[in-house]
Amino acid sequence: MKTREKSGANQLVELVVIVAVALGLALGIQAFLVKPYRIPSESMEPTLDVGQRVLVNRIGSRFSDPGVGDVVVFHPPRGADTNECGAPKPQDQACALPTNQQSSVNFIKRVVAGPGDKIRIINGHVIRNGVREKDSYIRACGPGDECTLPRQITIPKGYWFMMGDNRGASDDSRFWGPVPKKWIIGGAFATYWPPKRIGLL
Repeated sequence: MKTREKSGANQLVELVVIVAVALGLALGIQAFLVKPYRIPSESMEPTLDVGQRVLVNRIGSRFSDPGVGDVVVFHPPRGADTNECGAPKPQDQACALPTNQQSSVNFIKRVVAGPGDKIRIINGHVIRNGVREKDSYIRACGPGDECTLPRQITIPKGYWFMMGDNRGASDDSRFWGPVPKKWIIGGAFATYWPPKRIGLL
């Protein structure tokens, strides 16, 4: 009888330990390796829909720079919610510098230019170093959208310029400036929800 009671107690302790270890591993993976992220707006359509969920590689950005074309999750500058630029911004030019503090919210956009690149925006298309980007993935701008900013800017060292794929419905670096590497959380590499959209990005 005592052996049976002892065995039951041991099983309970073992179960508690397994659950605790599993929970710890899950939290550790999310904190340092891979984090799920839910798409909150239509700014990345048609690539990512509202409510779609992606996995973000948190560790990769610590050891390598993002590349043009990567979809990344990051902290925008403080003031991004009101399209505040950190430098004087002529009407025909994209914002060249962000405010100097990061926001606590997360955004997801595509990297369209990196340090030293010279860019301007024509009808929502990025002209990078004199060459139009290959952008078959975007949703084109509609009439009246603020999608032409022909005055050229140069992306500062250590900064990346982000834009949503839905060029006419995205508040992005055009309005609040490029993002320093330390504000980048990681690259989105796969989508896992809804099931019909499971795949790599």
